[in-house]
Amino acid sequence: MRFSSIPGLQETKLKLVNSVKNNHLAHALLFHGPEGSASLAMALGLTSYLYCENPQGDDACGVCASCQRMKKLILPDLNFAFPQIVRTKEELKDGVDDLGNFRKFVIEQPYGNIHDYILSMKMQKKQLNISKEAARNIIQTLSLKSFEGGFKTMLIWGVEYLHPSAANALLKIIEEPPEKTLFILITHDHEKLLTTILSRTQKVFVRGFTDEEIQSHLESEHQIDSDKAKEIAILSYGSMREAYRLRDEVRDNQVMLIREWLRSCVTFNTDKIFENVNEFSKTDIEGQKSLMLTGLFILREVLLQKNSLEELLRTQNEERDFIEKLSANTLNENDVNFMYEKFNEAYYHLERNINAKFVLTSLLMDILGLMRRKTNRS
Repeated sequence: MRFSSIPGLQETKLKLVNSVKNNHLAHALLFHGPEGSASLAMALGLTSYLYCENPQGDDACGVCASCQRMKKLILPDLNFAFPQIVRTKEELKDGVDDLGNFRKFVIEQPYGNIHDYILSMKMQKKQLNISKEAARNIIQTLSLKSFEGGFKTMLIWGVEYLHPSAANALLKIIEEPPEKTLFILITHDHEKLLTTILSRTQKVFVRGFTDEEIQSHLESEHQIDSDKAKEIAILSYGSMREAYRLRDEVRDNQVMLIREWLRSCVTFNTDKIFENVNEFSKTDIEGQKSLMLTGLFILREVLLQKNSLEELLRTQNEERDFIEKLSANTLNENDVNFMYEKFNEAYYHLERNINAKFVLTSLLMDILGLMRRKTNRS
């Protein structure tokens, strides 16, 4: 992947290129940013630039032998470490190619998260880690000479999955690596890393995408019409991963679903509430989390409307009408704050694999209770 393949983020690209040109590139870099950001993509862009035989200004050329191999992630001096599971003897006999599968995942989903990776590798999350044995393999690999006389790079994706013993085993080599060795660590959750790892790396924060960057990318690279691209960008909250997910949905009905949930609570229709719960529990975890984010987005819009900040509103057409009705007739500011907290809690619990049926039931019962209290006071 080249820098030009990544929408926007010019300030980060320029900072990395200048570090290379001025010979100020640290030997251990930690790329971190929110889920759906270009943390992995930016690390790959830097790697392409470093190995390119004929860089063009501020980017790799994309045509030399190194760039062609980089497209397939098969450069001999580029090494990978990533969360894995302990394979059974039968799986090992079957010749399971974890590295090949990981390369395929990175090429196809450079904005993917650990959940996407688990699905692509058909693994269970609880079994994942980067083991002490993997750390020994990293040390052994980097002790060998470069195949082509340049940098030896170790790219560790999902570094938050380092087993504590593996992290401790890597401390010395990260702090004092062999000559011409580059560590690139990538995470969406740097707060889970040992402070001893954090202190030995130079942080590269990769912000989320702006709405304009996502919209422009969807229009130019995926031929999505302007109105639809704008709608997706607004609902993506800076996540290109979420933008792709919304792009691939057959019908984007998230706001309609939230509207249906709230109507069920306002009218005290418990049959409809439990019907909504059952439907919700059948969707995949990422769709469930996305619905919680849509709920938070709607509540944000209501708060802006109630504070007469219409110029900051991002909803349009029917969705704007829905926001105006909620603001004027249904919810006061305390109600919005209460519901925002409950949607946020629901998202938190879904991230931690709490049963989806329980999570949504709890959320809607809280909202139903709020509506009953409002009715009793009036």
